[in-house]
Amino acid sequence: MTQLSLFENPEVGTVIELFAGAGGLALGLEKAGLKATALVEIDRDAVATLRRNRPQWNVLHGDIRNISFAGMSAEVVTGGFPCQAFSYAGKSLGLEDTRGTLFYEFARCVAEVQPKMFLAENVRGLISHQKGETLQIILTVLESLGYQVQYRLLNAVNYDVPQKRERVIIVGTRPGMRFFYPQPSPKILTLRDALKDVPPSVGIKYSARKAAVLELVPPGGCWRDLPEDVQKSYMMKNYYLEGGKTGIARRISWDEPSLTLTTSPSQKQTERCHPEETRPFTVREYARIQTFPDEWELAGGVGSQYRQIGNAVPVNFAYHLGRAIGAALTANG
Repeated sequence: MTQLSLFENPEVGTVIELFAGAGGLALGLEKAGLKATALVEIDRDAVATLRRNRPQWNVLHGDIRNISFAGMSAEVVTGGFPCQAFSYAGKSLGLEDTRGTLFYEFARCVAEVQPKMFLAENVRGLISHQKGETLQIILTVLESLGYQVQYRLLNAVNYDVPQKRERVIIVGTRPGMRFFYPQPSPKILTLRDALKDVPPSVGIKYSARKAAVLELVPPGGCWRDLPEDVQKSYMMKNYYLEGGKTGIARRISWDEPSLTLTTSPSQKQTERCHPEETRPFTVREYARIQTFPDEWELAGGVGSQYRQIGNAVPVNFAYHLGRAIGAALTANG
């Protein structure tokens, strides 16, 4: 897999990042030439990860609701706020109508900083959340702040990430600026590309019952490849429901990208089993699949490390987004 260090670029802009997590987005943007002037994160372990790897970064540890952005400056504001419900009833769809949600804090930062552009990342489910009403309110509020706003559903697998991971990318630009989403890379990376010579690291194990089941699943297979009696025993009532559910009891093949990594590698009904060994991916393998460099050290216990990586924006995906941001800033002075 191509080393990210080959992609480093001269500085093209400054960024304030919200909900920074373990630094996947910030690291990719850094490699694209965007300098972080502040990163906001509430999780103690994620903050320790950021400070350990980038002691020069201005990491603000605390609840974003208690942080004022007045007086801060940056050309770009970024972040992945959680998807939360809003109500249309009796609303004028202004910024104050979203108060109490973490989206409000993202929009408040944009309003206070007045960057040239912003980028927000969210899960695919945002598109259908509340039958599309949540996304529409988000777009309306952001437009009310004086920005041209667009969104697109992108899959990280198309941007040098050996993982199928769809995310909604919302971009706002000041009137007159033009932003173009990055073009897909020509090659799809596989698990074989990702897991060459992975350094040893900690990892969790399956329960004896789950291991006995996954031992029967071939590479690239799932619960449907099990003997019928094992299928019924393992799936229970889900066996009789419609739908593929092909992420359950899933063993990834060397010659395919991983399915979307979750915050726990043995999470019920979203198994991501190693191609040859009957075990979850280790922490370092998880990080490789999310395209973190091997030298990126993670703070906290094993569960926290998996969670930090599983929640992160893949670094290579962030790099491609950063290149697109840099091109927009450069073209518009």
